[in-house]
Amino acid sequence: MIEPHVIPDAVFDSLAGGEGGPQAVSLLRRARRSRNLLLLRHALDGPCGPAVQEAAELLARVERADPAAVEAVVDGPSFGTWVSRTAHDCPSHRRGEGCTARDLAAFAAVAAVRAGVAAEISVPVHAGLLRLPGLGTATRTEAAEQALVVTASGPGTSAGAPACGGQSEPGADVPRAKRRGGAAARPERLVEIRVPGRALRLPRDPSRTSRDWQPVALLEAEHAGLTLSLPLETADPRLPALDTGRAGPAAWQGLLRQAWELLVESHPRRARELAAGLNGIVPLPAPARGVTSATSRNAFGTVLASWPGEPERLALTLLHEFQHSKLSALMDLVRLHEPGGRPRLYAPWRPDPRPPGGLLQGIYAHLGDLAFWRDSGGARRGPEQADAAWRFERTRAQAERGLAEAWEHVRLTSPGERFLERAAETVGSAGSPGVGGDEGLSRAVARVEAGGEAAWRIRWAVTDAADVRRLAGLRRAARPPGRLPPDEVGSAAGAVEGPGPEFGRWAATQRGAVRARPVREAADAVVARPDRVECWAELAASAAEEGSAGAEALRHRTELVRDLFLELTGERRTSGRDAGCDPLDLAAWLAAEPPGADRLRTSREARDVRRDGPGQNTGVSMSQNARSPLANTSATG
Repeated sequence: MIEPHVIPDAVFDSLAGGEGGPQAVSLLRRARRSRNLLLLRHALDGPCGPAVQEAAELLARVERADPAAVEAVVDGPSFGTWVSRTAHDCPSHRRGEGCTARDLAAFAAVAAVRAGVAAEISVPVHAGLLRLPGLGTATRTEAAEQALVVTASGPGTSAGAPACGGQSEPGADVPRAKRRGGAAARPERLVEIRVPGRALRLPRDPSRTSRDWQPVALLEAEHAGLTLSLPLETADPRLPALDTGRAGPAAWQGLLRQAWELLVESHPRRARELAAGLNGIVPLPAPARGVTSATSRNAFGTVLASWPGEPERLALTLLHEFQHSKLSALMDLVRLHEPGGRPRLYAPWRPDPRPPGGLLQGIYAHLGDLAFWRDSGGARRGPEQADAAWRFERTRAQAERGLAEAWEHVRLTSPGERFLERAAETVGSAGSPGVGGDEGLSRAVARVEAGGEAAWRIRWAVTDAADVRRLAGLRRAARPPGRLPPDEVGSAAGAVEGPGPEFGRWAATQRGAVRARPVREAADAVVARPDRVECWAELAASAAEEGSAGAEALRHRTELVRDLFLELTGERRTSGRDAGCDPLDLAAWLAAEPPGADRLRTSREARDVRRDGPGQNTGVSMSQNARSPLANTSATG
């Protein structure tokens, strides 16, 4: 009987609160493995199935000989992304011509190498390189379109010790890498790669470098009995090669050891989750400034990151990105929101509008960041402690605003409401001795957040010219504005950066400021330079701190206040009449119809939050695999 994956109430609540523990991570990993296998079956049954029959047969044969070797491949950093793309792209391809499904041969070859199964299989060559994800890259394959990978038979890895990136089912808190034996899990193998005119024999230990072979490095770190073992995945044909000139495997290894010590010492519960769930790091090219990191929703436990440069940054990146992995896997199992509602939402940690799912992802990642700064801040002193406190307060403020946005604009399901309730409990109880708690710091953070939202609205919120002219007429006639125009947000196209250096400089000054600029002075600055975003941001921050009548409008409908101000001041310049164009007065006049923040609070308080009773499980529609889909594939040999 095929049974569904089920998340018990206690596990769901723990995950929703930001954690979950190793057992919850194990559940999510098993569910993701089932998803990957079901997508593989879909791809094999699709129009490109005949083109990859050879690879499917080999993978089925390896699974019969050593199921753990296939699990290691299916759970690895590259497989989930590949199979998701293949399952969606295959229907649009002609059979076998340029199809991404052909890369299944590379995964089958890697599984055969790990299991010590004798095999011969043709693997596509990409840009002159034969890439075997999780194993390594063969160079100098010339102009060949494919290469023949030949493996010899031999003793495979034990079921409890798959090679790098593989995972056995964990016990309660047993570190995964300890069970699989770390580097010792890489046995010696006889592997040959043949292209027209030459043959390349890999080192007996495929983790060693040779003239024509660049292995995937295995990074290992151990502290206080907890071990982390991660491949530095550089053999995925869809990814750029590692920039070894700036940071090669040795540099990553040293940084990971320091980051892991920090995590185990300061964040032991989170470290146990990472040990149970992380399965690889994909190095990204360095951006022009700073560090970039990401998570593919289809690659559970894989962190994509440019060179972080310092242990604390790597530790935070691992924790932050793994939160995304957990939520992506959870959302495969439990529907947290329905389609519809507002499509583009405000997320204070991003410069661009976010869809509902993206907003929930950001909130959840911030729960991890909040724990990081809370747990590490108490042990700091001087400037480092002050920096942790600032980051903690900003993270908490952004999480609270994100939660308010989700309650107001996301069409939550009953589990989704429960999810946000638990997340809100985590944010509300995040205070800890030694971190935060300073009223001046909280006020400074509030100014930056108010100004940041005003700047975001000027950039993204859309006003209709006819609505602005109508409001200008009502203002001239000294009549109330009535119901405000719809609150609409435009869409982003291409890469989006922050609000600009001028706003950044203004925000930086707030951290050391005792109070906001007097609101009258801020309003006069807007009158003098209404084109400057930072002037409007500062006015919104000052009005919020002083509790001005138009504070809500200046923060939550900034674009409307600005466009109405420009409409009236433009008329004054052409007619010579005084239209009473003071931005504070205009905001207070518009606030006669509460423009956003009040509605956020009242909708949240009025919501009838449904709580599931004790003893209920969160059932899901995706089935566990009683048998692997590969079992339906005929195999010979």
